[in-house]
Order: sequence, then C-alpha cells, then structure tokens
Amino acid sequence: MDRMMRVTVLLVVAAGMAGFGAVGPAAGQDAEISLAGVVDLHFHTGPDSRPRSVDDIEASRLAAEAGLRAILLKNHFTMTADRAAIAMGQVDGLEIFGGLVLNRAVGGINPEAVRQMATFAGGRGKVVWLPTFDSEYAATSSGSDGPYVSILDDGEPLPAVLEVFELLAQHDLTLAMGHSAPGEVLRLIPEAKRLGVPRILVTHVFSQGATREQMRQMADEGTIMEIDWLAVYSGGRTIEDYVSAIRDLGAEAFFMSSDLGQEGNPVHADGLRSYIRAMLEAGITEEEIDIMARRNPARLLGLEPW
Repeated sequence: MDRMMRVTVLLVVAAGMAGFGAVGPAAGQDAEISLAGVVDLHFHTGPDSRPRSVDDIEASRLAAEAGLRAILLKNHFTMTADRAAIAMGQVDGLEIFGGLVLNRAVGGINPEAVRQMATFAGGRGKVVWLPTFDSEYAATSSGSDGPYVSILDDGEPLPAVLEVFELLAQHDLTLAMGHSAPGEVLRLIPEAKRLGVPRILVTHVFSQGATREQMRQMADEGTIMEIDWLAVYSGGRTIEDYVSAIRDLGAEAFFMSSDLGQEGNPVHADGLRSYIRAMLEAGITEEEIDIMARRNPARLLGLEPW
C-alpha cells in the first residue's frame, strides 16, 4: 500500500473508531459501527453442502462495501484457497484468503492436501485447520459412534500431524486447532512451535470447553484464541463470558470473528457490527476492540498489523 493510500485508510479507520465512543445503550440498535480495517477469520460462504446465505463473490462484495480489510473463507469439507483466488479477481478493496480443514472429506490428516494447497496459483491459501466436525472431540462429546479423525495416539502426535506442522513452517502457513479438545490443543502447541509453525490460533475456544486455566496456558504459549459472535447470537455464550476472560487474560490473547454465513442468520458485516456494539455496551474499550478485531487477526494471516 502506497503512502497516500495508507494515510487515507488510516483516516477512515480513525473516523470509524471515533464513532465507537458515541455508541452505547442509549445510542439505539441502529447506530452505525465502522468496520474499516476489520479482519474476519471465520467466514462461511457457499457453495457448500450445508445451507449458506451468500456465495463467495457476494459475501466478498458485501465485506468490501462494509470496509473490512480481509476475510478468510472457511469450508469444513473442501479447500477454499482456489475460491479465494477467484473472488480476489472479482472484488476490489479486500484481501481474501482461504485454507483447508483436515476433515475426512480431504482424507483427514493429509500432508499431501496441505502441500498442494500451499502451491496453488494465486497464493491465497493461508490457514490449515485440524479436524472440525470429524475431530475425535466432536464425535465423542456429541455421543456419536461414527468415524472420526485422530490427531494423537496414546497422548503423542501422529506422524502425519507432525508432517503437516513441518509443511506449515515451510510455507509460512497458520495453524488453526479446529474442534480439538483443550487437552489436545495444549499437547500439540509445543510440537507446532518446535517445528517452526509461525502462527497458531485456537478455534472458538469457549465452544471447545476450555477452562480459564487452560485458556491462560494457551495464552502463555503465544496462541491467539477465537471468540465468535455466532456462539452469542445463537445463545450458547454470553458477552459477559467473553468480557470476563478479556479482563482476566487481556485483549491481546483473543480475536473476534463472526462465524456467520449460515442460511437464516445475519450476513457477516451485520453480525460484526452487532458484536462490536455489544462489546462496547459491556465496557470493552475501543483500543481492545482494535486489538481483537483488527490487529490480532491481521497478524494471524501474516499481514502487517493495522
């Protein structure tokens, strides 16, 4: 970004953040929240095997119009790096990234799938998630007796997991912990760091059942933990849950995401505005929101912090 453009964008962000201070319980639900510079790392879109409200292109256009800096397309069953590259060619003013979730649909812990994503034209592949819906934790906690994808064997990382970590280090990719159990996350973080994985995020840490002490250990290891709006919107969590953790561990330990795109739910930008408004009304400061909605997610994509 050249100097003049950078100055212009910073002025837009400053204006948007200045507007934050006027937003509160008395401002009404229609008060405008600036999303300039926001980075959303949990962006579901269609086409998908699950009902989605918007496709890649329309979702990207809406994000660009709302002022977001970057988005990360996520699909539980197929790679999105190629889709992100196509969307980048159709939408101006927005960085669009994709990744790969290591569920059964791509062969589980499949180093070759990671290797191929890393070399796809366009270079938009940035994040690899450990298994989500097919994780052992997801299967066992839901009572399912169906197949799942293991990442540990008797407490030790599987060789394929370590090979994936080596590929992430080699290609400067970010590791996302998927729907792993907190204990699995804590076991794997040192291995990922030892092998040179550059960035680690913990996927919606509250929904994975981490205790506060486990969150503290994750933060001490330098990971950044996701707190998503969908969990609050759907009633699984409260803003007070998040605020308590932020007050205890610091905003530097977290990043905010929408986790939206589901049919019948608000579009991503609308959800993010509601999320920021709710945080402000709960006493989170503008600076803390800047850290969690702009700086931390940018770092996790390997972008220069805002």
